Amino acid sequence: MIQGIGASAGIAIGKSFVLPSWEWELPEQRVDVADFAREFERVYEGIRTSKHEIELMKDELRDVVGSEETHIFDAHIAILDDPVFMNEIQGIIQRQYKAAEVAVKEAIDHFVTMFDLLDDDYMKERALDIKDVGNRLLKHLLGAPEITLPSDTLPFILIAKELSPSQLAHINPQNVLGIVTLVGSATSHSAIMARALGIPLVVGVEAKLEEPIQTGQTIIIDGSDGSLYLDPGQHLIARYADLQKVQTEALHQLHSIAGHRPVTPDGKMLELAANISSYKELEVALSSGAHGVGLFRTEFLYMDRNRFPREEEQFEVYRSVAERLEGEPLIIRTLDIGGDKQLDYFNLAEEDNPFLGYRAIRISLDHKELFKTQLRAILRASRFGQVKLMYPLISSVEEVRAANAILAEAKLELEQEGLEFDPEMKVGIMIEVPAAVMIADLLAQEVDFFSIGTNDLVQFTLAVDRMNEEISHLYEPLHPAILRMLTLTVDAAKRNGIKIGVCGELAGDLNALPIWLALDVDELSMSSHSILQVKERLLCTKQEDSRALLPKLLECRTSSDIYNLLRQFADSVPTDGKATAQ
Repeated sequence: MIQGIGASAGIAIGKSFVLPSWEWELPEQRVDVADFAREFERVYEGIRTSKHEIELMKDELRDVVGSEETHIFDAHIAILDDPVFMNEIQGIIQRQYKAAEVAVKEAIDHFVTMFDLLDDDYMKERALDIKDVGNRLLKHLLGAPEITLPSDTLPFILIAKELSPSQLAHINPQNVLGIVTLVGSATSHSAIMARALGIPLVVGVEAKLEEPIQTGQTIIIDGSDGSLYLDPGQHLIARYADLQKVQTEALHQLHSIAGHRPVTPDGKMLELAANISSYKELEVALSSGAHGVGLFRTEFLYMDRNRFPREEEQFEVYRSVAERLEGEPLIIRTLDIGGDKQLDYFNLAEEDNPFLGYRAIRISLDHKELFKTQLRAILRASRFGQVKLMYPLISSVEEVRAANAILAEAKLELEQEGLEFDPEMKVGIMIEVPAAVMIADLLAQEVDFFSIGTNDLVQFTLAVDRMNEEISHLYEPLHPAILRMLTLTVDAAKRNGIKIGVCGELAGDLNALPIWLALDVDELSMSSHSILQVKERLLCTKQEDSRALLPKLLECRTSSDIYNLLRQFADSVPTDGKATAQ
C-alpha cells in the first residue's frame, strides 16, 4: 500500500492510464529587430485565442460543477491579462532577440521557479496555474495539438505528474473512475474541481513510489484516506469492491429520506437549508431535501464578469431562485468581497492581512451606490418568495444602522418609482466576528435574525489562518472558546426572540449536531452534499439527550475532550427506525 493524500472521497478500481507530459522542443534562433512587431502580435493573438478557449471551458463546465468552481478559470484569464507577465515576455524578445514561443517559455519558467521557491503551499499551487496558462499559450504559438484522453476504451484511473484545471475541464466523469497525481495538495484548484465532479482523487504519492506507474496496471485508490494499491490481489479487489458497493447503497438509501421532514424523534424541527452561489446549484440542493437556501453567496454574481452586475441582472437571478423555492426561505447575503475574493475590475489596494482588512460590509458602506443597487434588486425580488436579507462581517451596532439607513433609502426610491417589494422583508446579520458575539444582545435588538458563520468566527477567535500549513493544526472548530461563543450568541438571540441559524462548515459536521439541538438553533445551512447525512442523523437523535450532553461539553477543557464526548454520543444514537420520522 502507498500512502498519499486523500483529496476527493470515493473508491476507484480499474486500469491506469498515464497522462504524458509535453516536453517542449523550442528553437533557439534569433529574430531581427524588424520582426519584433510580428512576434508581439503572435503573442497577442495567442493570448486572445487562449482567453476565448478558457471562456468556452467555463461555459461548458458551469452546468456540471456550478459557478463557484469555474471561477478557478478567472485566475487563468487574470494571468493572461497581467501586464507583469506580458512585460516579461516582451522584455525577453527585445533584450535577447528571441522568438515569441521561447520568450513565453522562459517567462513561464521564471515565474514558476519564483513561486516554487516560496515556502507556501498555496503559492506553489498558483505556480501550477501559471504553468497551465503558459502551456496553453505555447500550444497556440507552436500549433501543437491538445493532449487528449482515450475515449474509446473502458473507464480508467488517470495518472499524472500534476493535473491542471484546464485538463480536468475536459474529463468525462463517465470515463474517469479516479485520479492519482504525483504532486499536489488537497487544497489545490484541481482538488476542488475533482470534488465538484465527484471523482475520487489521491495526490502527493511521488516520494512513495519505488518505480513509475505504467499504463494498464490494475490499481485501487481510496480518496477518503489517500491509499493507493498497485497490482492488488483478487482478495483486496473484492474487499474494496464490497466497500464501494456499500458506499453506493448508502448514498441511494440517503436519497430515500430526501422528502422526510427534518424532525427529531422527540419533535424538534431543525430546518436544513443549502449554501449556494448560483441558480444552477439550486436543483442539487432541492434534490437533497434542502429546506430553502440559508446562504446565497451573491459575490459570485460579481466575479463571473468584467463589470459590476446591473440591478436588473441581479433582480432576475434573485427572483428566479425565490420562485423556484416556492415559498421556502431564501437568505441572500450582500456582497462579501475582499480577503480571498477579488474582482479584477474593482481595484482594491493590496493588504498585509486582507481577511482582517477592507472587505464585506466595510466595502458596501463605503460604496453606497454599489450597495444600494444590490439592495434594490433584493427588495424587488422579495415579492416573489420568502426572501430575507443578511449583512456579512458585522462588528458593531453602527454598521447595522448605517446599512439599514441605505436600505430605507432604497425602499423609498422603489416606492416613488412604483416598483413593488415586501415592506416586511426580514433583515439579519452574520455573526462571524468575536466583537459581534460579545455584543450579540445589543445586535439582536437591531435585526430579525442571526446566522453564525463558523468559518471566520473560528479563524478570528483563535487567530489561526486555516490555509496556513504551519498552523492549520491549531484550527479547532470545537475549541472550548468556540463552544462558549456559540452558547453566548444563541442565548442572546433566544432572549430577544429572534431566529438563529448556522451557515459555516460546522453546520454540516455530524459530530456537532447535538450542540445545535441542545442550543435549540432554528436552522442549519450547509453544502448540498451534507444535507442528507445530517438529516439521517437528525431523524434518530433526540433533543432531550442532546440537552443532557451540553453541560458536560461546557465543562471540557480541551478540544479533544469535546470531540471524544461527541463521538461517544454519536455511537450511542440508535440507527434503526430513522425513516419513520416524517
